[in-house]
Amino acid sequence: MDAPRLDPVFTSSRPPRLPTLWAALGLIALYFLLQLAMSVVTGLVIGLVVGFRQGTHGGDVMAQMHDLLVRPDVNALMVILTLLIAAGATVLLARRLWPSLWTLTTPPGFGFVAPRQASFYALALLLGLILPFAGGLLTQWLAQGHEVSQDIKQLGAQASPLLRFPLALLVVTAGPLVEELLFRGVLLSAAMRYVPMGAASFATALLFACVHLPDLGFLWYALPNLLLLGLVLAWLRLQSGSIWPAVIAHSVNNALAVVSWFVVTSPGATS
Repeated sequence: MDAPRLDPVFTSSRPPRLPTLWAALGLIALYFLLQLAMSVVTGLVIGLVVGFRQGTHGGDVMAQMHDLLVRPDVNALMVILTLLIAAGATVLLARRLWPSLWTLTTPPGFGFVAPRQASFYALALLLGLILPFAGGLLTQWLAQGHEVSQDIKQLGAQASPLLRFPLALLVVTAGPLVEELLFRGVLLSAAMRYVPMGAASFATALLFACVHLPDLGFLWYALPNLLLLGLVLAWLRLQSGSIWPAVIAHSVNNALAVVSWFVVTSPGATS
């Protein structure tokens, strides 16, 4: 299949604003900083509300806050709230900054349109099913017997079913959507203004892998798996002329990762 070419920018006298590398990187940083900031805020609010409702003050409140924040259900609720707020704010900001680029099929557009061929949906589903197993084998080979575990997988397995379901729903919907917008939408579009398609795909996939390493305890042998995922998602985005196949493959990949939340023997078990 021929390599995608840049869409011609509109014929109007005033060209649309295009994302720069700094703007793209800044938006990605903002998304993750928002998650961090909102986790702190929601933790403080939850702890203070519960503490004052129970009539405790000062040091007792701080002690109760610490006890609350180590509970899986409280942590799950914090993740749900922070992901909703951070994802919503990021999407709205990107929409406000680059309103004309959302429906362009190839960079500098973000590709929020149907793919060139409907078969890309089936291909995305297939790749989403294959990649976790292929990447898992690669990680196991590199890890040489060392355990690889994600914080979010442990949290989901330990949370009660009441919070496990909405958390899983966000992990397979809002998470992939906003990350594809950031990495295969804004950042890839910005990078292709300066470097060839292959280099842009590799660079964005590498950054995508690196930002997920904290959730994996900074284990270097998890990096190739994430890099492979990022490269396949970039290929889907560029070849299909749409961001939706990448979102679908990403969602299926995440869905397979959270299946273990619902087959553990007890809420306290870890994956």
